[in-house]
Amino acid sequence: MRRLGALDEETTRHRAEDLLDQFGLRDHAHKHPHQLSGGQRQRVAIARALANDPMIILADEPTGNLDPDSREVVLKAFDDCHADGRIIVMVTHDLTAASRAGRRLTLRDGMIHEQSDVHSEAA
Repeated sequence: MRRLGALDEETTRHRAEDLLDQFGLRDHAHKHPHQLSGGQRQRVAIARALANDPMIILADEPTGNLDPDSREVVLKAFDDCHADGRIIVMVTHDLTAASRAGRRLTLRDGMIHEQSDVHSEAA
């Protein structure tokens, strides 16, 4: 956020604190990466990816190392981003995460095996 320079220092700090709260990491704010678990590091990475409010989010196995509660926090954050009009491209083996997508492509042996658009399925 500092490098982008879109926010003043106080707003940047508040944004960072809000993201830490959102991902259940506030108590770990002053720890170094080697002091965090794999799941905590993964949530920090997602929080950092969302910090500058990107229009497109590319997520490779975002829930891979997470317990069910943390997975739900991440998926809720993605739901909120999508509701705000952002595009999320997620690669996952997590069927729960995939089930929340508006559009799904299933790849098998490098080929598109199945496509589904939830919005057209509901119509």
